[in-house]
Amino acid sequence: MNWETVIGLEVHVQLATKSKIFSGAPTAFGAEPNTQACAIDLGFPGVLPVLNREAVNMAIKLGLGIQASIEKKSVFARKNYFYPDLPKGYQITQHDLPIVKGGHLDILLEDNSIKRINITRAHLEEDAGKSLHDTFPGSSGIDLNRAGTPLLEIVSEPDMRSAKEAVSYLKALHSLVRFLEICDGNMQEGSFRCDANVSIKRPGDTKLGTRAELKNINSFRFVEHAINHEIQRQIDILESGGKISQETRLYDPDKDETRSMRSKEDANDYRYFPDPDLLPLTLTDKQIQEIKSTLPELPQEKHQRFLDQYHLSAYDATVLMSSRALADYFESVVAIVSNDHAKLASNWVAGELAAALNKDNIDITDSRISANTLGQLVLRIADNTLSSKTAKTLFEALWLDGGDVDQLIEAKGLKQVTDTKAIQALVQKIIDDNPAQVADYRSGKDKLFGFFVGQAMKESGGKLNPQQLNDVLLETLNQNR
Repeated sequence: MNWETVIGLEVHVQLATKSKIFSGAPTAFGAEPNTQACAIDLGFPGVLPVLNREAVNMAIKLGLGIQASIEKKSVFARKNYFYPDLPKGYQITQHDLPIVKGGHLDILLEDNSIKRINITRAHLEEDAGKSLHDTFPGSSGIDLNRAGTPLLEIVSEPDMRSAKEAVSYLKALHSLVRFLEICDGNMQEGSFRCDANVSIKRPGDTKLGTRAELKNINSFRFVEHAINHEIQRQIDILESGGKISQETRLYDPDKDETRSMRSKEDANDYRYFPDPDLLPLTLTDKQIQEIKSTLPELPQEKHQRFLDQYHLSAYDATVLMSSRALADYFESVVAIVSNDHAKLASNWVAGELAAALNKDNIDITDSRISANTLGQLVLRIADNTLSSKTAKTLFEALWLDGGDVDQLIEAKGLKQVTDTKAIQALVQKIIDDNPAQVADYRSGKDKLFGFFVGQAMKESGGKLNPQQLNDVLLETLNQNR
């Protein structure tokens, strides 16, 4: 390749606190505009911010989760800029002395290799409000409900070399913050947002190219599209003799393009200085150890255990790591069916169940089929009571109306036929009904075997044991061949 891509991500994680980072105003999503911003969030004269302890605890959890250094002393600063949705005229954030320094995340690449993405820092800050440009014709509206919402900004090193690597890192981070229960990860509601810094350079060059920042991308798919578009835009400019401008750009998913918003500011443009209303944040080893003792098994640890204990593929384990609740659900199913059938359980949790959840747009925590019920269904597949087809029929019935697995199998006549004599009789009927196809098969057209399997399954309503059916068909068809 003539060009090498360099990508770093800045991810804004909305912390799952009930109140804002410096006030007691609520953080619930979906409230009427401007009903959840108090005098502190709006910067009224005479009010003072008070730091939310739980936001600090969540930042410590993240730092421990990425094996970073938790700073015993961190400082809040004022980042000064003027924008309609920033009522104070400044944002309270951490600049020179953040609460988390260093750390890393290991990501799974397409070739199943592992790549380490280093993290520069993670710092606490407050969110701004939101400008609404499509609500009022000819003017913009300002909703300040988000003002003061606690954020943790996680800044990676420029270690990613493709859009797919960036998405893999983003998914790993998304999984981690959900496992730690510090963020709900809802990208549509803005709880997990990404800014991507993209540049290109000639392979071997030690100096990085001029970067463009892509702002507030809110889906994994859009991150990949935006980065790929930006890479091609920069290549086109440089190969035509132009220069890349350091700027902030907005990705338009409808047009699949990025467009310039403003020139990229440097730190001195924001006139950072320590916030005079907030003392430095000081932590003790005891506080950090107390938080550490509450950490769950982390995604990477659980991922490795799933490989070792359940002998799953790296892909299957990664799918189950998408949320802590999904991984817990899977393990509850395995507890019923035993480790010997963990792969079958994984297929059903990540397959039929995940598809049903997506179709009805509900979370695993609200699944209409409990882990115990799905475990019983998987057991009936494992002991050959159900075929794959009748199992899907049973799953649909359970999803719609609930019920007991064994009772529904009997009531709906879903029990798999495993009686060899019954299968032989049905196979003979299929052969008798299709003499032309039998003759063609016996003359060498082996692909017709699938035709006979399909006919037999259709005749039986999908109740035949597939392996037994194949064995009987082969034996019968190959007679006189």
